[in-house]
Amino acid sequence: MRGMVLALCLLVAGPALAQDQPSATSFATDARTTELDAYIDKAMGDWKMPGLSIAIVKDGQTVYLRGFGVRTVGEPTRVDTHTRFGMMSTTKALTAMAVAMLVDEGELAWDDPVQKTLPWFQLADAEFSRKLTVRDTLTHNAGLAPEADMLWVRGDLDSRQILERVRELEPAYTPYSSFIYANVMYELAGELVSAASGMPWSRFVETRIFAPLGMTESSATHAGMLAQNSGNVSTAHFEIDGKLKRIGDGTVDSVPAAGAAWSSATDMARWMNFLLAGGQWDGKRLLSEANFREMFKPQALVPASQFYPTAQLTQPHWVSYGLGWFQQDYRGHYVAMHTGSIDGRVSIIGLMPDANLGVYVFGNADHVELRHALMWKAMDLYTDAPARDWSAELLTLYGDAKKKGKAEERAQNARRVKGTQPSHALSAYAGTYLHPAFGDIEVERRSGRLVLRFGPLPQNQGPLTHWHYDSFRWRAGDGRYGDMAVRFEQAGDGNVSALILGGEDSIRFVRKAPPAKAN
Repeated sequence: MRGMVLALCLLVAGPALAQDQPSATSFATDARTTELDAYIDKAMGDWKMPGLSIAIVKDGQTVYLRGFGVRTVGEPTRVDTHTRFGMMSTTKALTAMAVAMLVDEGELAWDDPVQKTLPWFQLADAEFSRKLTVRDTLTHNAGLAPEADMLWVRGDLDSRQILERVRELEPAYTPYSSFIYANVMYELAGELVSAASGMPWSRFVETRIFAPLGMTESSATHAGMLAQNSGNVSTAHFEIDGKLKRIGDGTVDSVPAAGAAWSSATDMARWMNFLLAGGQWDGKRLLSEANFREMFKPQALVPASQFYPTAQLTQPHWVSYGLGWFQQDYRGHYVAMHTGSIDGRVSIIGLMPDANLGVYVFGNADHVELRHALMWKAMDLYTDAPARDWSAELLTLYGDAKKKGKAEERAQNARRVKGTQPSHALSAYAGTYLHPAFGDIEVERRSGRLVLRFGPLPQNQGPLTHWHYDSFRWRAGDGRYGDMAVRFEQAGDGNVSALILGGEDSIRFVRKAPPAKAN
């Protein structure tokens, strides 16, 4: 869910540190359990993951439920099966389920226009805005540009304000002609849920999904998780300048339907058993069979550039997106899956319905892809597939990708023209720069250097360091994203007229004119 912040970054650091022995829940010990315990214990050391929890369900039973390692690096408190983690983008399945329930009740229809329920919503293309359907909010193929995530990253806009500004974003492609992951569209789906049900999305999810399933360790938002006051909450970790550090929680409560929910491995076992039962719980159907199938029906094809690198190893024949789910084939099975990522934590869910098998993994370090390895390891183990060391293979795959990124960084550094100076005094770059959707960027001169601020959050503020000519590098917050490119443009009169944020996927902010001088 990091969206445009990551797309604009020049450096992305990977995670690190140590693990601990598993915290077991009482299940019968068998060969699979013993193998997984040892496998995870070793893999956590290899990937330097501080802590994780995992749930595996099979044939309507929870067959493996464990916590491993520690909640916080340097502290003894251990992760267990009740430790809270962010669900992050695996929340999207909850949003799709909420929409499907309202379709069941006739409050929404999959192919009704969004404007029937939310007449105020509009994209840049007014004609397509009238055609945009409820289904389109869940399929990532309505043309929305990836930088739309910057709307909520800035931290001072509420859901309605974010969605109202979408009309200022030019489409990245012709609707339905491609697929680009779009968190903001899921928040639009959440607004549909709120308008159609008469209650906030968060309350709908908690009363209509969590409560019937007995998911007492789950909340729809970060604020709701804090209100539960459980005391058993994982800590987020991020590798910054080569060292794994504890960071504060990243909340996306301004766009909750895209990824704000929190839960535990214990509750995720309940959620997966409910899904594998086709939307039934304790003999009661919470969603019609037809609309349950609709969620897992392929809705859009996914190009390789928008799918997980793990496809290089799983070699799927097809990859698609349903309603809140990525989909692929694996060894003749249909697999529905989704990851979740917010600064310092990771998650993954995988369902193999024809084997009545589900896997969920939580982790407390940023983008540690051990989650993928454990999902595929569990699926192999519980379908009696040939043994394969997914952890070792994925360590190589992601390690090679990291090396490639470092090589690209070195090549970029080599293109830097040394010995140049900015074309103006630093004070000439200070000012307010505006974008119709993303709002303002403030550049100030402080103590002889430039500082850039994008919104009120500390992580979006930091110094500008001269790169070459009128290009600078911005290191925001605690430096977790490395350096981001910032370039200034001049108008015909030689004055600084615009700020370009980012490299390849850049955003142009126009300088606000200074107030007219009095005569």
